[in-house]
Amino acid sequence: MKHLKTSALLSTMAIATTALLTSCKSSAPPLAPVPTVPVAAAAPATLENDLTLSAEFRPYQEVDVMAKVAGYVKAINVDIGDHVRQNAVLATLEVPEIQDDVAKAKAGVSAAEANIVTAQAGVQRAQAASNIASLSFKRIQDVATRDRGLVPKQDIDVAQSRDMEATAQLASTNSELKAAQDHKAEAESEYSRAQAMMQYATIRAPFTGIVTKRYANTGSMIQAGTASQTQAMPVVSLAQNDLLRLILPVPVTDVAGIRDGQPVDVNVVSLGRTLQGKVTRYSDSVQMATRTMDTEVDVPNPDGSLVPGMYAEVHLHLAARPNVLSVPLDAVDGLGTSVQQAYVVRDGIIHLTPVKVGLQTSTRIEILAGLQAGDKVVVGRHTGLSDGEKVDAEQAGYEANPSHP
Repeated sequence: MKHLKTSALLSTMAIATTALLTSCKSSAPPLAPVPTVPVAAAAPATLENDLTLSAEFRPYQEVDVMAKVAGYVKAINVDIGDHVRQNAVLATLEVPEIQDDVAKAKAGVSAAEANIVTAQAGVQRAQAASNIASLSFKRIQDVATRDRGLVPKQDIDVAQSRDMEATAQLASTNSELKAAQDHKAEAESEYSRAQAMMQYATIRAPFTGIVTKRYANTGSMIQAGTASQTQAMPVVSLAQNDLLRLILPVPVTDVAGIRDGQPVDVNVVSLGRTLQGKVTRYSDSVQMATRTMDTEVDVPNPDGSLVPGMYAEVHLHLAARPNVLSVPLDAVDGLGTSVQQAYVVRDGIIHLTPVKVGLQTSTRIEILAGLQAGDKVVVGRHTGLSDGEKVDAEQAGYEANPSHP
């Protein structure tokens, strides 16, 4: 009996020992798995930074043609859609009062010319009187000098007085002639003004273009364009469509890359056409409300196939770098800051490497310093990675698939 108890006790102790050993073995911490990270190789590539913007075609210039003088429309020669040349007659106004002003000014010029003729005759008479008075005084004075006492002194004084009077009369008539000449110049100026105002009764096209609107008809009363704009009515609207302009709102981040003569591709989706153009002008000032700069592209339209109001996609070629070292855009941390770095994997170990970057596109970025061709850099999220950490590098999916953009 005693032997059986001893055997049972030993069996119980053996089981407890085995359980204890098993428990201790299972509580040992497992080894941490090596993280797998996607990598891409730094390699030469041709980078192009293009900016695509949408814009609406606008006429190169457009204007509401106003009348300089008020009057009734006597005749209107154009309608919507008509093509007109510069200085072509668009409409003629009936302005009788200006016609009267022209006739009156012309008569004033004729009267001034007659006054000049009269003044010239007066100068000639005064000149003749002055000459005879001067000659008479000289003769009397010579006799009085040669034969003293022969000519009374009163006669000498009278002759001198007549000479001075004739000289003054000549000066007066010369002044009258000058006044008549000035009056003629004034009359001619008034006549020119009246003629100019009469010419304003004929309304002409300021440039070659197309009539886009017609506001007036025969008999319409047209107010002078210099009056209140709430009362003045245009005669027609004119637009120059043989040359169109696109106004592009370039974001402030791309303003530094804009320059005159820059090539652009203009894609007119509605017509299925792609046109070549150039940057013609830009405001060189960023609008505070939109943080954009107005940039204009002129597009020739000799055949009139492009119509103002159509939309176009404009591709601006801002920069190009052929065969430069580059990596995917998401391989660099801290873009736009003073500290830019990449996670380089060498022999399965991460090395945090500062880099200097250049041209940036939508998918890749140029590396100016810090990396060499063939270096494998971690792409995507870098959260949780640290310098010196051991990793398992795996080629990124878009690097393995050549069809990936």
